[in-house]
Amino acid sequence: MDPIAGVRRLAELADRPLPESDPVLVGRIGAEIAERGPMTFDRFMEIALYDAERGYYATDAARAGRQGDFLTAPEAHPIFGRTLARTVGEAWRALDRPSRFQLREDGAGEGALAVGMLEGLRTDDPDAFDAVRYRPVEVNPHRMSELQSGLQRANLEGHLLDPDAPAPRVGIAIANEFLDALPVHRVEIRDGVLRELFVDVADKAGRAAGTFVERSLAPSTPRLAARLETEGVQLAEGARGEICLRIDDWAAELEGAFDRGFAVVIDYGHPAEDLYSPQRAEGTLRVYSGHRVGSDPFRSIGRQDLTAHVDFTAVGLAFERVGWRALGMTTQAEFLVRSGMAEVLQALQADPTTDLQERLLLRSAVGRMLDPRATGGFRVLVAAKGVPADTTVAGLQYRAKQAG
Repeated sequence: MDPIAGVRRLAELADRPLPESDPVLVGRIGAEIAERGPMTFDRFMEIALYDAERGYYATDAARAGRQGDFLTAPEAHPIFGRTLARTVGEAWRALDRPSRFQLREDGAGEGALAVGMLEGLRTDDPDAFDAVRYRPVEVNPHRMSELQSGLQRANLEGHLLDPDAPAPRVGIAIANEFLDALPVHRVEIRDGVLRELFVDVADKAGRAAGTFVERSLAPSTPRLAARLETEGVQLAEGARGEICLRIDDWAAELEGAFDRGFAVVIDYGHPAEDLYSPQRAEGTLRVYSGHRVGSDPFRSIGRQDLTAHVDFTAVGLAFERVGWRALGMTTQAEFLVRSGMAEVLQALQADPTTDLQERLLLRSAVGRMLDPRATGGFRVLVAAKGVPADTTVAGLQYRAKQAG
């Protein structure tokens, strides 16, 4: 795409009015509250995003990409996936070069990252490429169909794992901007006591039918207070925050998928001490629609993305509980640089099929991926199971190299 045209397209999307809430979802949420009482925000977010028929991630509308509501690194340019392919190859070698190697991607979407990684392996690491079998984890059947078509166009369909076949028990899992979309509980401190923010139907007076509001009540589960206590977090009076308990379930599910393996988590987030610091006393819940960011989750229900920053302390502890070991954490910029992005960039620029417009797009995308104010500031956590204690990957060695 012409970079200038891409900027114009994003500007056009930003000028559009916010979409109306999905009336069917609004009705379902209201009916459940009427039957059972106020619902946790975790449950509200689950319905708004993942309802099987009407949820934000269940329909065939464009979500990621320049035509959607947000732009992730794989959609910006394949160089992201081609650079991550180097980590996939490292993992394959560290796990003794198995003849069949599972490359799992959680939140696979339309397959932009998959194509980039597989093409990178095909070009730069053919032995690993021959062993890799790609397993997408994606809840949306529309996205799965588009993913399969994308792999076919790239002549990569032979590496797509048959969903009815057993997956290799050795491999690597990639979760890029996946955990931030898991449902979260919202909490606050009021009069020195931990409270949970529930979703309730508004009183009729002065409000339209189907309007939802926050309701501060006693926590729905002791796990919320236990999470904060385990992390040594003490929220200040009046402070709010989000707690994702589903991280533990995801780590347990991942553990069950591998006998030996690696996991690479890439997302915006912070260690607990930073995530729950006074600088984020209002919490990190955000909504995205048409490349605009907002903070009102009760607008455009089912038609806007809902996210919260990832608690990377919780991610590390979740891996530990299921027997995985965190190898380290760094920023996306540092990880990509140490993984060899410069070499990949040089190869792409030297390719005679790379025209001027593609060079401009490539340069713009790399700048955003490395910019600490953009996605370059994302965190990357790598964990492993069943590997020697001194195992690492190149992407985690940035600081050591800098110090040397």
